[in-house]
Order: sequence, then C-alpha cells, then structure tokens
Amino acid sequence: MEMQSTIRRPFGSLGLDLVRATEGAALAAGTWMGLGKAEEADEKATEKMISILDTIEMDGQIIIGEGTRLNHHGPLQTGRSVGTGDGHQIDVVADPIDGRALLAQGHPGAISVVAVAPQGTLWAPTQGVYMEKIVVDSQVAPFLVPECMDAPAAWTLALVARAKHKRVSDLIAFVLDRPRHSDLVDEIRRAGARVMLRSEGDIAGALMAISSDSGVDILMGVGGIAEGLIAACAAKATGGGMLGRLAPQDAEEESAIRAAGWDAGRILTVDEMVARSTVLFAATGITDGPLLSGVRYRGDRATSNSMILCGETSTRRVISAEHLLET
Repeated sequence: MEMQSTIRRPFGSLGLDLVRATEGAALAAGTWMGLGKAEEADEKATEKMISILDTIEMDGQIIIGEGTRLNHHGPLQTGRSVGTGDGHQIDVVADPIDGRALLAQGHPGAISVVAVAPQGTLWAPTQGVYMEKIVVDSQVAPFLVPECMDAPAAWTLALVARAKHKRVSDLIAFVLDRPRHSDLVDEIRRAGARVMLRSEGDIAGALMAISSDSGVDILMGVGGIAEGLIAACAAKATGGGMLGRLAPQDAEEESAIRAAGWDAGRILTVDEMVARSTVLFAATGITDGPLLSGVRYRGDRATSNSMILCGETSTRRVISAEHLLET
C-alpha cells in the first residue's frame, strides 16, 4: 500500500490565489462603474470574492467584518469561514470594494483588497467600528512614536519632514473628507503642509502613504477598523509604520467596546496590530488610481492591474493580467 504524505504549501504561495479573489471582485465591480449603484456593485463583487476565496486551500476565518458591529450579518461577517478548510489556519480581512461611492460615481481610486496572516496574529476588536490612524512609509517608520497620536499635527508633520529630508510645505497628508476631520485639516494646513481630501478609500490612502513614489507622505484621521487592519497588514509587509487607536463615534459603540474589555485609549503600533511578518496583502484596481490602473473591458476580454505584498520576503509584485470573460 502506497503511503501518501501531505505537504503544506509555503504560506507565501497563497499570494497568487488571493489576487485571483481581488481580480474576480474587481472584474465583477468594474461593470458597475459610473452607474450610481453602489450596493448592487458591492453585492456582485462580494459574491465573486467569496466564491473564489472558498476554492483556496486554506482554513481561513474572517476576523473582522465590513462595517463591524455585533448586528452585522453580511456575507463577509465576522467569524465566517473561508477556504477549503485544508492548509494553513489564517486570519482574513477583506473588502471587495474599498471606495463604493467612488466606483458608483465613476471616480478614481476604488480597489478590491484582501489581507491574511497566521491565525491569532491580527488585532481584532470586533465590537468597534472606527479607529484613529497614522500611516507612514518605511523611511519614516523608525521615527514614528506613540506620542504622535496625541501631538499637534504640526509636530508630527515636522517629524515626517525631517525623516524624509523635506520641508513641511512639501508634504502631502491623506485625510478622509469628513466633518469630524475639519479641525485636523485646519491644523495640517496651518502647519504649511498640503491635504489630499478623498470622500472614501482610506485603504488606498494607506497604500499611497506607504509607497515612496505616490506623492503622499502620511495618512491621518479616523476611519473604519476593518480598513485600518487591512492597512496595517500592508504597512507590516512593506516595513511601513502605523499607529492605531479605537475611536468610538457614539455611546453605543463606546459601551460595546468597554463591555468587551477593550481599552479605547490604548495606542497600538503596527507590530501590535500585526504580530508577525508572515502576512500577505493583495489588491486590484477597479477604477484608475495613483498606484493601480482600473479594469479595462474590450469585448470578450478584460485587463486588470494588481499588487501582492509579502511580508515574509519583503517583496511587492505588480501584476498585469488579461482575462477571457464568460459569455
């Protein structure tokens, strides 16, 4: 009787599988570009992403779902199993469309993303919805300290400028265009730096902040926890820096966090949010952006532009693919 041995695939080999999931979601979402139907696009992209994730040889679990709240029961809800159930046991965080309104309105910057890490290595405060974030690239990361979170914006921007050998007036800060950020935006502008305001897409903003060639030097402000954790995976994989802290926006969220025993005042570094360098991040452009081109459709074919970040090997792979569409 011939004995068969089970050989586990290297963790890093999951990268190409994950990018299949982001490509599939991007191709499904891209056909809705500019149609003003964000919910419909998200439904189709999510359906496609899940169908592909479930074919990947992994024992995965969504550790923090989209729009996280205990009453969230969407397809990518917290605790959902993904993968075949074989292979590596991993934590999964996914967003089929980061920038739904951008896609619906035909604006640039919508992407599809997935990040994974070994089971139990990702911070996952499931009772929260929002977190405060600062994200920088590998050049600034050694100088980013927890005090930056409570320091005046001018102090943090001066630190970034020194680390990058720039003037503060040369810096660009990415900030979500929200009423809660009006004071922060004023602070940044008074310090002399410029602001890139976007209505959505803070994962894409974090990618720009960790990429030395994007023109963005720092991401600041409050956004979703799931998006923040995905950004932390990207920062960890590239040697970038990040600080994060829970930022409840109402009494209900604050009460849920307190009841679960989380410390809303604690400032976490990227190494506390992502405990190991064995992390993978995949993203595919849906609409054109500064780092990834959007999906292009030509009859029975489409092209996509993706990236894979692998923390284990400290590599960034950029992939251009042509897809034969189902008819």
